[in-house]
Amino acid sequence: MSSRGYGPMPRPKIVVFGGGTGLSVMLRGLKEKPLDITAIVTVADDGGSSGVLRSELGMPPPGDIRNVLTALADVEPLLSLMLQYRFREGTGLAGHSLGNLILAAMKDITGDFVTGIKEMSRAFAVRGRVLPTANQAIILNAEMEDGTLVVGESKIPEARSRIKRVFLEPADVQPLPEALQAIREADAILCGPGSLYTSILPNLLVPHVAEEILKSNAVKMFICNVMTQPGETDNYTVSDHLEAVHAHVGHHLFDYVIVNNGEIPPQVQDKYAEKGAKAVHLDLEEVKKRGYEVIADRLVLFRTYLRHDAAKLSDHIYQIVESWMLRKG
Repeated sequence: MSSRGYGPMPRPKIVVFGGGTGLSVMLRGLKEKPLDITAIVTVADDGGSSGVLRSELGMPPPGDIRNVLTALADVEPLLSLMLQYRFREGTGLAGHSLGNLILAAMKDITGDFVTGIKEMSRAFAVRGRVLPTANQAIILNAEMEDGTLVVGESKIPEARSRIKRVFLEPADVQPLPEALQAIREADAILCGPGSLYTSILPNLLVPHVAEEILKSNAVKMFICNVMTQPGETDNYTVSDHLEAVHAHVGHHLFDYVIVNNGEIPPQVQDKYAEKGAKAVHLDLEEVKKRGYEVIADRLVLFRTYLRHDAAKLSDHIYQIVESWMLRKG
């Protein structure tokens, strides 16, 4: 992209919301593009190593932040493996990942979780910025359609009941000012891929976040998951995912929806069916009827698990951003 003889245009600023493995996979592809990336990550996790550090040290959960830092780090593969290394034994150590412990240490050394992330980003040559949505841990609650209340992010999928809505505690949690500023300056905003109710919506429910996205002139994209998530999005179609976001934030947030329409081999579908997951059905007419532009392509790779094809997905995202920038002039 060049600007009519005035030299190269600045890198488009892209803000990505989410958490978990899906976001990390996509970021590995996006960091290879000429983009200025800010990843804004949920702080509602309360399970595993993150949950222990959260309760024992009174800090926001580091796990999703660690995954994203690792994905964006420009380091030798061995160093990435080190960050993700999980201790298998040792009193008090078993179950903890080394990256989580480093983030906990950086919080103590710098006196602040956000500053600790910034310093760790510098040490690991992270391409872009990684920010929590808020500088405090959040409790994620779910009201189920049968009226029961589930407290805690890790407990929600275990309830195996259809979710009516999720909400945050405290309700008046303060968003990180840098996160809001990143949204205001963004040329493109992405949500997903990731767990709809436990990774994506906890970001959008932090006060003022959805409001700032709505006001932004950036191009806005929703990256739909390839598979449904047992206990969270059972039998959901693409339009069901979008409807859940709309119901929670009260607005139509996205211009584009990027979905997989590639065939998933029967043996892979069988493997996922054993756990209660199946391919998310693209109900194209329903999605278009709601005013979304749909980009559908074969976007999956299968190794041990089904994952988005990071390179292909990033190509689609970059093409949308590039054409949006050219239209803006």
